[in-house]
Amino acid sequence: MGFSEKPAVWTDREPTLDEELRAVEEEDLVEMAYLPSDWTGVLAHIFISTALGQHGPRIKIYVRKGRHQPSASISIGPNPRVLASSLDERDLKRLAPKAMEWVALNHEALTTFWFEGESLDIADVADFGRSLKKV
Repeated sequence: MGFSEKPAVWTDREPTLDEELRAVEEEDLVEMAYLPSDWTGVLAHIFISTALGQHGPRIKIYVRKGRHQPSASISIGPNPRVLASSLDERDLKRLAPKAMEWVALNHEALTTFWFEGESLDIADVADFGRSLKKV
């Protein structure tokens, strides 16, 4: 699965993880994990995955983990930004700045995982998660 510039199906709101997973083609492999705050330094659950959907590299932040929970998507890159959010505005303002700082610090590793992570074994995925820098 390659990167596509096509806009996401959901243009009016941030999709839930359940909606995004249901949209993934059957032949697409996706590696994903929630990173705990003691690994990241961000007081949120950070969801990372390999290429998911037709959008570019991104992470999701959650107050509570779960396929149906509100989240915010943050682009992966040296200058990350919030792409979409269904979080309460207060939670977004509290969590997003530190999450964007964390993404900027780890953007190269996160980008590699997005595009190449589906070839990793589970032990390698765990090692990758632990190797990320903490803010």
